[in-house]
Amino acid sequence: MISDPAGRSPLDAARLASVDPDVLPGVRIEVVEEAASTNVLVAERARSGAPEGLVVVAEHQTAGRGRLDRTWDTPARSALTFSALLRPTAPAQSWPWLPLLAGYAVDKALKAAGFEPSVKWPNDVLLALPDGQSRKVAGILVERIETSSGPAAVVGVGLNVGMTAEELPVPEATSLAVAGSAVPDRTDLLIDVLASMWESYVAWQEGGDLGGMRLAESYVAACSTIGRAVRVVLPSGEELTGTATGVDRSGRLLVDGTAVSAGDVIHVRVDR
Repeated sequence: MISDPAGRSPLDAARLASVDPDVLPGVRIEVVEEAASTNVLVAERARSGAPEGLVVVAEHQTAGRGRLDRTWDTPARSALTFSALLRPTAPAQSWPWLPLLAGYAVDKALKAAGFEPSVKWPNDVLLALPDGQSRKVAGILVERIETSSGPAAVVGVGLNVGMTAEELPVPEATSLAVAGSAVPDRTDLLIDVLASMWESYVAWQEGGDLGGMRLAESYVAACSTIGRAVRVVLPSGEELTGTATGVDRSGRLLVDGTAVSAGDVIHVRVDR
């Protein structure tokens, strides 16, 4: 379904609350008109005992959070800004797969909607534009929190849908409206992203080593970082340069044989 040209139709809260449980088993979607950060809201609910499957989506997020404590204001009804509560039983060393899994889910849903996305390790989704460039259309922020019933993960997603070029937070960003002539209905798109995310999450949780291998293969196939010359700014401030050759079983990026668990990745353009 295609929404209004500006992509600013309100989310259909009633439809989101009654999604077929076979599509989103155990998932409960709540829509709030405004929130500073959906990650903060879901973290608070998790500490109060909320079970896995809670999803909070904000029509207007006023202080969205990203890596390195970056914040921004998302214009009302111009994006999908939501957070999901997970309580993984997988070993802690496997949890770095969660942002990759979420990015892959967004990538898969956008491909189904007719766009040309790719994932950028570790937590961005890029969109190919008519000028041949790729710019960020979505970001992922996963936070591990401690609760009385054990550790939990809050998976936050910000996907630019109806933003105009003037509303984009940084020059390196884009939106579905900027990139394409038709903007998907946000309610449909949210359901598709969540369905893809839950399918990948369940396979990762229950599939053991085989499930992890299949996820790694799917992720690498969708990842535009692999095979590229990259510059990685590590949390220490040091920089690593080389070629991204793959992703290991823990979700770490391999750069000329060195495993990177965290860092800002810059795709280096090589002039020929």
